[in-house]
Amino acid sequence: MSTLGILNDRYQIEQTLGTGGMAIVYKAKDLMLERYVAVKALREDFSQDIAFRERFRQEAKAAANLSHPNIVTVHDFGLDQKHLFIVMEYMPGTDLKTLIKQKGRFSVAEALELMIQACGGVGYAHRAGLVHCDIKPHNMLVTPEGRLKVTDFGIARALSSIYPDERSEVVWGSPLYFSPEQASGKPPSPASDVYSLGVILYEMLAGRLPFIASDSSELARMHREDKPVAPRYYNTSIPSKLEEIILKVLSKEPSARYRTADQLGRLLMGFYESELSVPITNENLNQLSKLEKARPNPLPIELTPTPVPAPNRSAAAPEAVKATQEHGRSSQTNRTHFSARQSAQAEPTKPAIDWKTWSLGLLAAALLLGLVPFWFYVYILLKP
Repeated sequence: MSTLGILNDRYQIEQTLGTGGMAIVYKAKDLMLERYVAVKALREDFSQDIAFRERFRQEAKAAANLSHPNIVTVHDFGLDQKHLFIVMEYMPGTDLKTLIKQKGRFSVAEALELMIQACGGVGYAHRAGLVHCDIKPHNMLVTPEGRLKVTDFGIARALSSIYPDERSEVVWGSPLYFSPEQASGKPPSPASDVYSLGVILYEMLAGRLPFIASDSSELARMHREDKPVAPRYYNTSIPSKLEEIILKVLSKEPSARYRTADQLGRLLMGFYESELSVPITNENLNQLSKLEKARPNPLPIELTPTPVPAPNRSAAAPEAVKATQEHGRSSQTNRTHFSARQSAQAEPTKPAIDWKTWSLGLLAAALLLGLVPFWFYVYILLKP
């Protein structure tokens, strides 16, 4: 496809926005709807593979059904001459990786405001049954107003249909950010995306990645085997509780992490509000908060995996669920709530005093004591 021209008799290519190993991204004008869009045209060798074409069509359709303020909307997809393409909403701004390079380190509030939005978008995709597979700051676009949107859903999964045994960047995600299971060649899950989100949060706060190596093979080994250095080693302003969350997200075993981006996002939202004592003034977070509160039956979030024992399940379970769900709004309230409930479970219930029985007993005693002197006096009089 030429760098300039009309794509598919509809999209007027105006300028190149970026190039990568698998695609070129253009800014274009939709001549039918008269709006600007972003067009990603894939490499010719990908586009000519029949298996990839079908997988790409399936993934593009699934991505087009995602409608969330923190996901780049997919408008169209197709094949023009020799290139598959996907048409997305055009977002003025820059990618998160560029911002990380410019800033070096983010404040805790700045990092959480962006990461909570990322978790909102990725979590929405998880609820729709989609795993991104290639979460990295390059795939997160940030507007001048601070709105973050995640892009490229489904492309990494489609690429895996071409070379299922090749563990390269285009198949398994970016080695700097992929999960231990992806580094081992295992199928990714929502927990894999959560790990990648944790790597990005680590990078934003510590000012560097948790693992750095000269080649992708060594990076893969480090993700599988090495324990990351605690981020507070590089930035002592990171709260210890937030560090605990990050290290949990970077667990080697998927089951040891938070199961979905939704869980991580709600936990970070709760930390933002309660531990930082900062009201949500960011309109982007306000909108996301309203969306989350409108969702029925949110998954419970626990900072530690150890369950609280509940002897009476029928009575204790609703209270436990309620306290866990309110963790995101006020961790201090939850600590008080859990302490009170645990104390109630630890102390045996004292039997109530039966005042009626006590009263009857005292009356009987009084009568008995009154009759003893009377019968003693009779005995003395009648004694011979």
